[in-house]
Amino acid sequence: MEKLIHSIRITINDKLYLKDPESSNLGKRIVGESILMINDIGFESFTFKKLGKKIGSNESSIYRYFENKHKLLLYLASWYWGWLEYQLVFATNNIPDPGHKLERAIEIMTRATEIDLAFTHINEVLLNKIVINEYSKSYLTKEVDQENKDGYFVIYKRLVNRMSQMISEVNVNYRYPASLASTIIEGTLHQYFLIDHFASLTSCDNKNTPTEYFKHLAFNTLNKNI
Repeated sequence: MEKLIHSIRITINDKLYLKDPESSNLGKRIVGESILMINDIGFESFTFKKLGKKIGSNESSIYRYFENKHKLLLYLASWYWGWLEYQLVFATNNIPDPGHKLERAIEIMTRATEIDLAFTHINEVLLNKIVINEYSKSYLTKEVDQENKDGYFVIYKRLVNRMSQMISEVNVNYRYPASLASTIIEGTLHQYFLIDHFASLTSCDNKNTPTEYFKHLAFNTLNKNI
């Protein structure tokens, strides 16, 4: 199993890059260092010129991989959602009981992020922070409908669909499975943002975690006790 996990590769829509960053050491450095820099200075202040200086490479070399920083942000977000998806699949694949499967899925989607040694060039903890703080900037654009048609959000949508199916397995009569699934996934980002920046606006903290909140929300909504 460990060998299989370490052979996992997150597949990203090839329209998001000009050259696959996974195909070279430079590409992996671009991705890895961009995560560090965006987390440090924010997406608005981040530029390919600054990134090039950081990695000791020409700015033009970064443009060989990504058309612009918007595409890079979409790539990073897609990688993050793909990484969560593979964890979700492995963690729930052999759980027969629908209630226990959904409970485990919520735990995977809402728990605090830890480093995954299977992907040494990615700092998943910092990438999680970027998704929490910056992800909405990837889709709150005039181009979102066309980008959706081009499949830029397919991994995220697939993840929501997986959660939605698990919800329906718990309560086949529940009319809003996709809405509840997207509420759990998006709401997790929002709750962690509030914990970090507006603590008075959330009841979640180190003791009352987002995981416990969303399990309570989901199973009370579905009238299912755990």
